[in-house]
Amino acid sequence: MSATEPVIIRPETHADIEAIEEVIVAAFEDMPYSDHSEQLIVRQLRDAGALTVSLVAESEDDVVGHVAVSPVEVSDGSSGWYGLGPISVWPCCQGQGIGSRLMDAALQALREQNAQGCVLLGEPEYYGRFGFVADSGLVLPDVPPEYFQALLLKGEIPGGTVAYHPAFTQASP
Repeated sequence: MSATEPVIIRPETHADIEAIEEVIVAAFEDMPYSDHSEQLIVRQLRDAGALTVSLVAESEDDVVGHVAVSPVEVSDGSSGWYGLGPISVWPCCQGQGIGSRLMDAALQALREQNAQGCVLLGEPEYYGRFGFVADSGLVLPDVPPEYFQALLLKGEIPGGTVAYHPAFTQASP
């Protein structure tokens, strides 16, 4: 794929599932921080009906990227908060803006669903350009606080410990 080929961002279909898993595996294969369970997390979220947003990037009828969004719980009882991730792009297609387009589309989908906000675990420099910031009031246990970031979509940032869906801790390669 080259940067000139059109990329369409759309909701996943059942026919995309195998291609989504392949993209996720390839995207995280050489990541030193990965335990290589990302595709299993997405599968378990899907099986549990917990994929609030699941979008693919498609080019020439091939799935080249994917983003998943699922509900999170905040210990203060706040509702309407979601966790973004994993987000994946085929290694040969990275650096072409596909991940940014997936992020923008996922956040727009959350806005359309009246979400309060979104959290993620990731590189502050990359996700900061989408408005994500570390907030000392929101905690994800056992991770460096600067890598756990939030984006307020409306209302106020809650305070407390965040828990992702059990798929994030149950999946293992």
